[in-house]
Amino acid sequence: MSEPRPVGRRERKKAATRKAISDVATMMFLERGFDNVSIREVADAADVSPTTVFAHFPQKEALVFDEDTEQRDRLVAAVRERPAGMPIHRAIQDFYVEEVRVSAEEHGPDVARVFIDFMNQTPALREYGARMWLRHEDALAQAIAEDVGLDEPTAEIRVYARFVLQTQMMVTESDDQLGILEAGFALLENGWAPIESRLSGG
Repeated sequence: MSEPRPVGRRERKKAATRKAISDVATMMFLERGFDNVSIREVADAADVSPTTVFAHFPQKEALVFDEDTEQRDRLVAAVRERPAGMPIHRAIQDFYVEEVRVSAEEHGPDVARVFIDFMNQTPALREYGARMWLRHEDALAQAIAEDVGLDEPTAEIRVYARFVLQTQMMVTESDDQLGILEAGFALLENGWAPIESRLSGG
């Protein structure tokens, strides 16, 4: 396996600019409401031009989801880089549990609750967030297919990937995130475990 290419100065600067714009926009949205803040106001507050904002974020809703690509990559890595012998299902569940833990440690439960309420009360962001998250379905399904030696995902793998992502969306909307995770993955495991065993030749 080849080593990941080192991130260059230009890429680091671009990522820092993107995060700074997103952080400023999110704070403004939380304080004033998503519909009450314009792109120009975000640009002024972040000390960049509106053109720069749009260069990083194709639409206003994307300002709140600056880690979309990184989340997809971490999800796929949870499958591809899991310890030998660990079932795919367990690896994905452990990944989600860790994501919840890191978010709580980084932002604190109160901030996380405020952000979740803000998301749930903003229809445009809920719709965009759902579309964004489900775009990861193809990447997850392909990673699972390759792991069990298939060129393309089967219908079962695609359905499983969709259900996994839907469970995560429920977690985002819930006060009991770990409880939803445990319940959702317990239900999924009963259907997925025999399929994974069969596809893997077990």
